[in-house]
Amino acid sequence: MTAPGDFNACIARIAADRDREAFGALFDHYAPRVKALLVRSGTSAFAAEELAQETLLTVWRKAHLFDQGRASAAAWIFTIARNLRIDSLRRADRAVYAEDFAPEAEDPPQPDAILNGAQEAERVRAAMRTLNPDQAQAIEMAFFQEQTHTQISETLGVPLGTIKARIRFGMMKLRVFIERETGGAA
Repeated sequence: MTAPGDFNACIARIAADRDREAFGALFDHYAPRVKALLVRSGTSAFAAEELAQETLLTVWRKAHLFDQGRASAAAWIFTIARNLRIDSLRRADRAVYAEDFAPEAEDPPQPDAILNGAQEAERVRAAMRTLNPDQAQAIEMAFFQEQTHTQISETLGVPLGTIKARIRFGMMKLRVFIERETGGAA
């Protein structure tokens, strides 16, 4: 049995040497706990099993990113599980939305609607130019490329909290810009 403090060391051995024995100890200890946490949060047993395995696979792949100065092994692993669960719920919501709200055949757009759309697109482009490059990139990836915050964090190699802050503050700047441009009718 591995002592709780030794799990930080297990992650370090995985990061340094791809130590399968350390991963086995980590997996044996945390997989059932992650699954139980997910089931208690309303995830089906099957989905919880899948997410628990995906969580531990993420630990294997990203062990080099673990910083025991910022969190314990347990906190890091349960945070990964929580984020994967959120991503899973988002994917499920998108699938339901796409299925239930598929657009019917529409009438062709009227010329004034095309003009309004072009004006609105230019307003958004102008607002995006007011952001700093990091905020603009995060917002573009989230809203135009439809990437999750976790995917953006991984792609850019930036902590998840930083990505969330960039998007939040960028959206606040966009709102202020658009409200100013439209006279508060945003």
